[in-house]
Amino acid sequence: MQKIAPCLWFNGNAEQAVKFYVSVFKRSKITSIMRHGDAGPGKKGSVLMMEFKLEGQDFMALNGGADFPHSMAISLYVHCKDQKETDALWRKLLKGGGKEIQCGWVTDKFGVSWQIIPDQLPKLLMSKDKAKSDRAMKAMMQMVKIDIKTLERAAAGA
Repeated sequence: MQKIAPCLWFNGNAEQAVKFYVSVFKRSKITSIMRHGDAGPGKKGSVLMMEFKLEGQDFMALNGGADFPHSMAISLYVHCKDQKETDALWRKLLKGGGKEIQCGWVTDKFGVSWQIIPDQLPKLLMSKDKAKSDRAMKAMMQMVKIDIKTLERAAAGA
């Protein structure tokens, strides 16, 4: 068990969200489910909390109510090895009502924000060649989903 794990707050749909996330990411599984008992506070038998792993990362999902909706102030950053993985995760996270956001961000149908970022992007943006990194940044700012080839061409000055 890792020392620190994010807890995602949901309004009654934690179970649906967790099942969705486990279907999107490989090496993922539900590790525990806590249901409301006779003492409540929710309907007996309904899900209160779930623990799960995505790609080996521990998470918790809590059905806490409507008081605290998700916002882009917290997002989950996903390292992608290539364009194929970037495209696949992008498609899966949009399924069922997600929304595309600028610069590689997507909000899924549950309102959770994700950054779907190929490993090449930070390398290009942090290049020691300032002109190269500036061109990559300018190209990225025009994108919704990150396109590696377009970024590489821009960084090269093509």
